[in-house]
Amino acid sequence: MKSRRKKIIDNPSLYLALGFLSVILIGSILLMLPISSANGTATNYLDCLFVATSNVCVTGLTTVVTATHWSTFGHVIIITLVQIGGLGFMTMATFMALLLGKRITLSSRLVIKEQLNADTMKGLVKLIKYVLFSTFIIEAIGALLLSITFIPELGVKKGIWYSIFHSISSFCNAGFDIIGPSSLSKYSSNSLIILTVSILIILGGLGFNVYMNITAYKFNFKKYSLHAKVVIVGTIIMIVSVALAIFIIEYDNVGTLKNLSMKDKTLASFFQSVTLRTAGYFSIDQAALNDSSAIIGIFTMFVGGGPAGTAGGAKISTIALIVAVVINEIKGNEDIVIFNRRIRFDFIRRAMTIVFVFALWIIVVSLIILVIEPFGAVDIFYEVTSAAATVGISRGITSELTTISKILLILTMYAGRIGMLTLVFAFANNKKKKKYKEAYGNIILG
Repeated sequence: MKSRRKKIIDNPSLYLALGFLSVILIGSILLMLPISSANGTATNYLDCLFVATSNVCVTGLTTVVTATHWSTFGHVIIITLVQIGGLGFMTMATFMALLLGKRITLSSRLVIKEQLNADTMKGLVKLIKYVLFSTFIIEAIGALLLSITFIPELGVKKGIWYSIFHSISSFCNAGFDIIGPSSLSKYSSNSLIILTVSILIILGGLGFNVYMNITAYKFNFKKYSLHAKVVIVGTIIMIVSVALAIFIIEYDNVGTLKNLSMKDKTLASFFQSVTLRTAGYFSIDQAALNDSSAIIGIFTMFVGGGPAGTAGGAKISTIALIVAVVINEIKGNEDIVIFNRRIRFDFIRRAMTIVFVFALWIIVVSLIILVIEPFGAVDIFYEVTSAAATVGISRGITSELTTISKILLILTMYAGRIGMLTLVFAFANNKKKKKYKEAYGNIILG
């Protein structure tokens, strides 16, 4: 028993994977309680497990309507799981330890390092404190801005609750709402709601390492770390280009933008671009999107947000590195250079592995579900990519999926939140350094 416990503690990836799994299982049991549902009866366990996984993995996919199916108690469980999932269970565990005055052990620091994708063990507790402080401040400001609309519309008590719930859900990039099955469509013309939620999503998706650069150097971009520069520039490029593409493609689509004013068309296109990156809210009907927009959406979800934050996907920095490899190869450069900095080969190798494993998982799961379900290929790839990238946006097929497909999506959300490579390392932690190197060989390419 002791040796098994030591094996888990000595493997940060496994510890992290089992930690998230434990939170999911506890959450699923709590959601199954009759008090969690609006009608006072126990919910089917598979639905509870699906929703709890989606909560902890900050995805947003759900097999039941969040607003009407769950009671207030159920909503509290959901948003608590979202907060734990968004920050990471080790961040919350460290927070509790700090409150109780307990010492953070070396094994805990190793898991925190794995969770936050930190390069060094130095300053991890300080980073955790910064993560917690910045999160609660941003969520509080977000709730305050949302309350300007929600309190006059819903009353003080309900308005405050709605503001807190949606601020946490937005910053954690979860996309869960208690408004109704149409998500934020009701507020598609409300600039305050749409822009506040968008900013919360973007901030959550940048990553805490980027915040530290921004707060330390303000707007002096030259002093930012290479990572911060790549994430910020990549995020801006993705949001602007995808928003423009959606605006052009959907401009005359009756089911999405055609009947909106120019201002609302622009707002809806911008919000679609932001939410696709990893949030899960929507202000226009996803099922009515043209296939070309849906394919752009799949690519956008695949890219995702920044590491060490609440976003999912292959991560913007990973894709940026792959793009840099291609550009430098075309230019004939011997080294891979980004912002006048050379990139080590081990980073390139890891980026290529992440993209390959992530894409392979999505393709395999999508093909299996395509065989099982009667839905079209675009709808299924949209759904699976949304689950893998922990986005949570759907074309309306989630609740109609069969048991096998739901289980596959549960596994996909879990793998997407933990990280494909982390999950692989968790159960195959057998790295061995060779005492020799093989001779070079040649392969013809192209």
